[in-house]
Amino acid sequence: MKLFKLASAITALMLVVPAAAAPKKIVLGFSQIGAESEWRTANTESIKAAAKEAGIELKFSDAQQKEENQLKAIRGFIAQKVDVIAFSPVVESGWETVLKEAKAAKIPVILSDRAVDVKDQSLWVSFMGSDFVEEGRRAANWLVADLDKKGVKGDVDIVELQGTVGSAPAIDRKKGFEEILAKHPNLKITRSQTGDFTRAKGKEVMEAFLKADKNIQVLFAHNDDMAIGAIQAIEDAGLKPGKDITIVSIDGVKGAFEAMIAGKLNCSVECSPLLGPQLMAAVKDLVAGKTLPKRIVTQEGVFPAEKAAEAFPSRKY
Repeated sequence: MKLFKLASAITALMLVVPAAAAPKKIVLGFSQIGAESEWRTANTESIKAAAKEAGIELKFSDAQQKEENQLKAIRGFIAQKVDVIAFSPVVESGWETVLKEAKAAKIPVILSDRAVDVKDQSLWVSFMGSDFVEEGRRAANWLVADLDKKGVKGDVDIVELQGTVGSAPAIDRKKGFEEILAKHPNLKITRSQTGDFTRAKGKEVMEAFLKADKNIQVLFAHNDDMAIGAIQAIEDAGLKPGKDITIVSIDGVKGAFEAMIAGKLNCSVECSPLLGPQLMAAVKDLVAGKTLPKRIVTQEGVFPAEKAAEAFPSRKY
């Protein structure tokens, strides 16, 4: 009888003790620039897949390359009280106010792929991505070595397809490229114009360059998509890309490797878009109260055309 009463008491107690609550799911608000290139598409896919793998609820917004759309998205994330905000800024400037709003709401912000230009560096906790200045240097250093290998000694006319005006990669890649060119006065950028990181605009601007200048020897494109568009323009003009005009670009997407294998592109400097796993690890660390490094640089390489066929099968983007 006593045993029966004891068992009944334990059963009753179990009924009134609530089950342990499931751990709260981390919510990440992410604002993407858009889908302007192969690189950006791969970047988006990496972030979505990594969030799912990490069990993080992702609130994703596509800004369609407009800063006003990103500002609206970030304010929406603040209103929804997400745990962390991350975004790839369309341009460097114009973020001070909205970042102050996020800080006031005690929501940490991670910059992914691109930096911002703000006076108060405490408005964001970490910038994760490539060193764009170094990418520009690598492109120029490859070009210098290639011209030296070919025995080119005289003046060299270079045209430049810049990325989106005001964007961090456009500013920094140009800076790094020109830093190396300053040591080689025979290498001169004769024309430079934005191609907005798109194939269509790259083709359009290259067509204008070719009509205005019959002595173009080198094209430096701030990304592979513009270079691929320019290749079309060069072929339409009856010239051989990669031979009549040496082409060096940045990103290392599959389309660039295909162009290199076909002999139409000479070199692509890698800029990895696969930031998803790294970003999700950082988000988890932040929520757990850990301190992130202010700058997290991705490891990347340089791929000249002669290495393209060997490297192509292992490319993930």
